[in-house]
Amino acid sequence: MEGMVTDLTLARENQANYEDYLRSNSAAHPGIDLTVTVLTTGFWPSYKSFDLNLPAEMVKCVEVFKGFYETKTKHRKLTWIYSLGTCHINGKFEQKIIELIVSTYQAAVLLLFNASDRLSYSEIMAHLNLTHDDLLRLLHSLSCAKYRILSKEPNTKTISHGDYFEFNSKFTDKLRRIKVPLPLVDERKKVVEDVDKDRRYAIDAALVRIMKSRKVLGHQQLVSECVEQLSRMFKV
Repeated sequence: MEGMVTDLTLARENQANYEDYLRSNSAAHPGIDLTVTVLTTGFWPSYKSFDLNLPAEMVKCVEVFKGFYETKTKHRKLTWIYSLGTCHINGKFEQKIIELIVSTYQAAVLLLFNASDRLSYSEIMAHLNLTHDDLLRLLHSLSCAKYRILSKEPNTKTISHGDYFEFNSKFTDKLRRIKVPLPLVDERKKVVEDVDKDRRYAIDAALVRIMKSRKVLGHQQLVSECVEQLSRMFKV
């Protein structure tokens, strides 16, 4: 905990130093405001880092920050956890400009439509180097959920590999700034996996308890005693 608190204090200082660095090197400025929280690996939970193919705008940000960070230390390696990032991007729709608060992954999808009017599911996947599971969630959040920033063909409520997507220029909302949430499609699956894991431990413990007290037992008797002991908690 102490390491985490220290990390956050240092991260704020680091960000201030980065902004000073950009002021003194105006040519290096990526043209986008960037806030990076640099944390020490051992103090924080481990997160998967995917090789997301960032859009050119974001690549420039990363390179500029790397250049700044290397002026401070040569012995540390930065691993970028894009899944924890948030982006504020301006959606230029027909009626008005709306600020969209999205994840880095959602922003990477949307920025593809600066250069292309229409993209297929497979083209988006190839551009970003994402897994099917991740891409399904992203495209669902942008074209099938509450805020339909992208138009989908065919116009169904599920994403399939043969779909085509376009920027929905007619989209509007009463708010000037909206947060586009990601669907929690993995949440139920994760809960089920966690419960299964806990139940496995409970079964192991019950087997050990029974065998400690009985010493020798036939397989069928062991199974039935285990089922009986755990019947109050769950059905084995």
